[in-house]
Amino acid sequence: MIYRKFQDISLSALGFGAMRLPVIGGDDGNIDEDQTFKMVDKAMASGINYYDTAFGYHNGNSEIVMGKALSKYPRDKFYIATKFPGYDLSNMPRVKEIFEKQLEKTGMEYFDFYLFHNVCEMNIEQYLDPKFGIYDYLMEQKKNGRIKHLGFSCHGEYATLKRFLDAYGKDMEFCQIQLNYLDWKFQDAKAKVDLLNEWNIPVWVMEPLRGGRLAGLDAQSESELKALRPEEDIPAWAFRFLQSVDGVTMVLSGMSNMEQLDANLKTYEEDKPLSGKEMDALMAVTDRLQAQKSIPCTACHYCVSHCPMGLDIPRFIALYNEHLLTTQSGGMGFIAPMALAAIPEDKRPSACLHCHSCEQVCPQTIKISDMMTDFVEKIG
Repeated sequence: MIYRKFQDISLSALGFGAMRLPVIGGDDGNIDEDQTFKMVDKAMASGINYYDTAFGYHNGNSEIVMGKALSKYPRDKFYIATKFPGYDLSNMPRVKEIFEKQLEKTGMEYFDFYLFHNVCEMNIEQYLDPKFGIYDYLMEQKKNGRIKHLGFSCHGEYATLKRFLDAYGKDMEFCQIQLNYLDWKFQDAKAKVDLLNEWNIPVWVMEPLRGGRLAGLDAQSESELKALRPEEDIPAWAFRFLQSVDGVTMVLSGMSNMEQLDANLKTYEEDKPLSGKEMDALMAVTDRLQAQKSIPCTACHYCVSHCPMGLDIPRFIALYNEHLLTTQSGGMGFIAPMALAAIPEDKRPSACLHCHSCEQVCPQTIKISDMMTDFVEKIG
C-alpha cells in the first residue's frame, strides 16, 4: 500500500468509500453487512486506514454499518471520516443534533476527519450564514477533540469554491472534490486543484472513476492506452492519473464488491505516475469522450447579448453537457439541478421564450431553443 504524509500522520493513498457498499436485493438502504465486513477486513489487512462515510449514504445506514465493521479494530489503527449533511437545507439549524447522532450511529467518541458536505451553489449562502452556527459549532468540536481534522467537500463551481475558501479557508485542513481525467477539463477540475494548491490545502478525491464511467472505454481509446501500458487495466489509468496530480493526498473509491477492492489494492501497490506522452494520450481520450455527448459551445456569449430574458446560455449548455454525460453513463446527474436551484426562476432554462434570437447569432449554429426544452424536460 502506498502512503501519503498528512501533517503528522500517514494515510493510505487509497481510501475506502462507503457510499456504494454491497446491498441486498438492489435496495440501497439494505446493506449486505456480511460482505461489507469481509471487505473492511481485507482492506484493513491490506493497509487501508482511511474510511469515508456520511450521514445520508445508504439511506442513513452507512455510518451504522461502518461503525460496526470498524469496531473490532483498535481505535488508533484506522481513521474515520463523515460529514455534516448540508446538501439538505432543512439540516442547517440541526448541526449539534446531527453531530451527536453521528457519534451515536458510528459508536465513535470522536471523528478523525469531518467535512462540510457538498458545498455548492444551492447551499453556500446557508453555510456562510452565522445564524446557523455550523462553522462555530464544528470549530468548537475540533477544539474539544471530537473532530481531529476539519475540511469540506465541494461539487460547486470554481467561484463557489473560492467563496468558501475566502470565508473559512484558513481553518480548512483538506478539501474533497470530484476529480478524474475526464473532469480535468470538463468540469475545469484543474483550476480547482490549482486554487487549493495556492491555499496549501491537500486535495481529497471523490469519483476517481466518475461513477464507473471510466472503468471501460471505447475500443479505440482502450487500444491506444494498452499500447502504452500493456500490463495496466483500464480502470487503473484513472488512478495513475491522480498519482500524477500535485496536491492529491487521498483518493476515495466507493467499492461495491471484493473484486473492485482487489483491483484497487493491486493498483495501489506502487506509485506509477504518467509520463508526458501518456498524459497526452489520456487527454486525447478525454476529448473524445466529451465530443461524443457534448454541444460544441465556445462560450462566445453572442447569444447572451441577444437574449431578451438575459439568460446565461453558455452556462446552461455547460450544465446540460454535464447532465447528459453523467446520466447517459448511468450516473445520478445531481450537479445541474443543484446549480439551477440557486438561480432565480426567471433566469432558468424554463424562462426561455423560444424566440430564436440567440440562434441567429450563434457561430456554432447550435439549436439552443431545442436544448433548453430538452434540459427542462430532463431535470423536471
